[in-house]
Amino acid sequence: MPDLSHELRLGHGPDFHVCGVDEAGRGPLAGPVVAGAVLLPHDVIPGWCDGINDSKQVKQAQREAMFARIIANAPYGVGIASVEEIDTVNILQATFLAMARAVDELARKVGRMPSLALIDGNRPPKLSCRTETLVEGDALSLSIAAASIVAKVTRDKIMGQLAVQYPGYGWERNQGYGTATHRAAIKSLGPTPHHRRSFAPVSEQLSLTL
Repeated sequence: MPDLSHELRLGHGPDFHVCGVDEAGRGPLAGPVVAGAVLLPHDVIPGWCDGINDSKQVKQAQREAMFARIIANAPYGVGIASVEEIDTVNILQATFLAMARAVDELARKVGRMPSLALIDGNRPPKLSCRTETLVEGDALSLSIAAASIVAKVTRDKIMGQLAVQYPGYGWERNQGYGTATHRAAIKSLGPTPHHRRSFAPVSEQLSLTL
């Protein structure tokens, strides 16, 4: 299970705040990419943190319960990069934009920029604070795991809302990922404004309709 050992190693304490940052939605064919940033207590981990883990390792009901506990008890930020931004600057740079926005929102809530942002992965975004990357950080760092849950649940809610507006693509189930059902719907119904036109399965379908 993830813990705070990496945050504490980096100096997390009352005067040096280390937040965790993670994203959800780099791979889907539709919808935005969403990032979360969470600042956990440095001293004693309270009971509401029990069970927090990489969002991919817990079921939807557990994620939503953890999400509710996190946002009720810890400062957090959410950042979103749109489909248009993804198609304009590419998915990696859009992910960095979402991460920067998440950290900025967290900073506004606590009244100061974190001292350091611990980023899941091996490439850091450009932020207004120091950064440190941690490969598979959502399985190692409790604050990154919490951020992954915030990002995942937020994005799933967005895709559920879009599924009501654009039925037939199964976004309420596949969250925009390229499942067989989703790909078949793109062929039969065509891409929506929320599809990523820079992603091959979507661009290929668009080229067939020109």
